[in-house]
Amino acid sequence: MSDSLGELWLRGIAFNAAAPADVLIRLLDEAAGEAGLLMCEGRDLPDAVIDAALRHPVERIRRALARNLHVDPTRLAPLASDPSGLVRAHLARGPRLQPRWVRPLPDGILVTFLTAQEGGEDGRVTEKDIVGELWSSRQVTPSFPRDVAGHDHPALRLYAAFQWQSLTAAQRDALLDDPDPAVREAAGESNRQLDPEAVETKLPSIGSRHAVWMLGTCALSPAVVERCFAANEVRPLARNRHTPADALARLARHPDVEIRRLVATRPDLGPEAAAELRQDPDEEVRMRARLQPSIRTWAEFEAVQSVVDHGRDCTCPITEPATEPSPDWYAACAASEQPVLRRVAARWPGLPAKLVGTLALDDDEEVRIQLACHHPLAPPHLLLDVFVTRPTHRPHLLTLPTFPRTGRTHLIGHPDPEVRALAAADATLPEPPLEDPDDAVRRAAAANPTLTPETLETLLTDLRTAEGAATNPSLPVPRMHALLDHCLNGVATPPTSARR
Repeated sequence: MSDSLGELWLRGIAFNAAAPADVLIRLLDEAAGEAGLLMCEGRDLPDAVIDAALRHPVERIRRALARNLHVDPTRLAPLASDPSGLVRAHLARGPRLQPRWVRPLPDGILVTFLTAQEGGEDGRVTEKDIVGELWSSRQVTPSFPRDVAGHDHPALRLYAAFQWQSLTAAQRDALLDDPDPAVREAAGESNRQLDPEAVETKLPSIGSRHAVWMLGTCALSPAVVERCFAANEVRPLARNRHTPADALARLARHPDVEIRRLVATRPDLGPEAAAELRQDPDEEVRMRARLQPSIRTWAEFEAVQSVVDHGRDCTCPITEPATEPSPDWYAACAASEQPVLRRVAARWPGLPAKLVGTLALDDDEEVRIQLACHHPLAPPHLLLDVFVTRPTHRPHLLTLPTFPRTGRTHLIGHPDPEVRALAAADATLPEPPLEDPDDAVRRAAAANPTLTPETLETLLTDLRTAEGAATNPSLPVPRMHALLDHCLNGVATPPTSARR
């Protein structure tokens, strides 16, 4: 029997949705090769399989499980204190192919990472390396610093002190008077971000990376503002929430259209400057300025920026906002004459069903796209329409639980093979296209559960369809075991010929 055929069987069974735990556990055997690793990383798993992988002696298995985005992350908590630092680092880094909906790690795992005294028994990474992976993974919710600002463990209060501007005034005061000297020192240093004179004293040369960060986030003195204008380094000022009103008025008249675009929707923009921008020669500036009267808080500003700064084919990660606008504001956006505000409303998962139904029929295509990609109540037919017309959103749409699994048979003749593959998997399809010229379409057709056992046996012998047939949920469990017996133990099992 061809080794390639055996590898296809292993990979197919690894992703067979009907494979029971005892079948999947066999794939944790090192003889299963990459199939076991792909399974641990790439699909939801029964509890028994998770338990077996968590305590598996082979580190590669545990590393793969640490990057699984389908398993409830609370089940992965033991990996945060795994003997291997690389396993811990993989969990901190997050899934290899991060979905658009970024899944935060539970607070318990975050606490374990942030209070760790070492990076694992193997010594290959440090606890600081692991925390560094965590910060770049987007798996920490914006509310976490506020949640741990009063924690008993000083390491967590120290972390909160470094996230100063996300804390409440009362939390800042408490950290400035913290019993731990390291926390007090960090809090005092962070508090200088809000002291314009202290910022002026510590500001490095304008144009350096750290200076750009400070100019974009810290309170600024008039002298620092003037230095920025003199050096034509004003873009950070346009984003800085602490930028003085007189500087904002100057930015609204800046010759660089990108600067005017950046300030046009700010909630603290003065009425005179806003009125001028609504008459700006640039259409994009005028459009943003028309939105400005509807934006009164920084949470609303961020919600609008998430739309105006990105196009219809944007696939940026979808993360939890630091603060959320009110439901009434989103409802007003949904009824707005401004398409951009309706797009903003379409992105809010809490929008009521009645408004969802209205936006699903919106004349603006981008409203419908945003709704399909963001709202759990978006109609299945809309998700399918966007899948067909906007290929860049396909990977995300396929992860949504409401994506239609049937009603796709009319797409079987579509010129795009990715669309045909979707149709080929529809269980209501009378005849799956097993001879389609595209490999992916044939695999999808071979996995169609309507196929008879006799047909599956034939497909299992064909290198073009063997993986799809092994993935087919109609494949009997005893047959799965028989195929694994052959691949893992060398036990002879029919079929014995491969059609090439």
